[in-house]
Amino acid sequence: MTMALHDSDRLVAAAVAAADVAGCVIRPFFRQGVGADDKDDRSPVTIADRTAERAIRAVLAERLPDHGVLGEEFGQERPGGRYCWVIDPVDGTRAFLTGRPTFGTLVALLEDGVPVLGVIDQPVTGERWIGVRGRPTRYDSRWPGTIGTRRCPDIGQAELSCTAPEMIEGAPTPHWDALRHSAKRVSWGGDCYAYGLLALGQIDIVAECTMKIWDWAALVPVIEGAGGRVTDWSGRPLRADGDGTVLAVGDPALLDTASALLCSGRPTRS
Repeated sequence: MTMALHDSDRLVAAAVAAADVAGCVIRPFFRQGVGADDKDDRSPVTIADRTAERAIRAVLAERLPDHGVLGEEFGQERPGGRYCWVIDPVDGTRAFLTGRPTFGTLVALLEDGVPVLGVIDQPVTGERWIGVRGRPTRYDSRWPGTIGTRRCPDIGQAELSCTAPEMIEGAPTPHWDALRHSAKRVSWGGDCYAYGLLALGQIDIVAECTMKIWDWAALVPVIEGAGGRVTDWSGRPLRADGDGTVLAVGDPALLDTASALLCSGRPTRS
């Protein structure tokens, strides 16, 4: 961040308060058989999504009334300013609906369109990742775990993850399988939780597409603060108007090879 330390600490406190209140809303609904409505894109939304987003917006409006907010469920408020919060109250609604604790709440802050703060919060397991640009990522949990990506320069030894095979149907290139066949193995499922595991050194690569800004904004500071990299499939910085692809690697040495495989199907650039 370009602001003073006390300002960044104040912003982190606001993000943590937002995650706290979202967790208080979400936990009572978990594994309680809540119903879901289908949105226009056929993705599900529940009372937990909507209520948690309203709660997050209320916290941010009270603490930072001059900041913009963009959320998955209720759109944008106060656009055009230098600072904008980007929130996904339940990233992984399908996992939430089926009782799997791999969903999470995502809270991010953009400064001039660039993610500078991100929180991944898993309200059931009590795990929380807090990333701030220029600082080491912090991991708060009652579970054992040390923050930091692992060295894995050899793609043949890399653990690859993706939320769902259906995601790849919307890929801008047909080469995701080239990456899958080059990696040691692939695991499916995880949503934002997989990116938290990458920051813990449990996963080496996550490659997904059809991602919106509220799906990835919080992930960037978390993973980069843990030693990894996050780009689009071409290796470029993520943008709100990008192609929806996300490539996260724990070891930056994997980035060029993974990107080349996704873009051309070959392990090296021509």
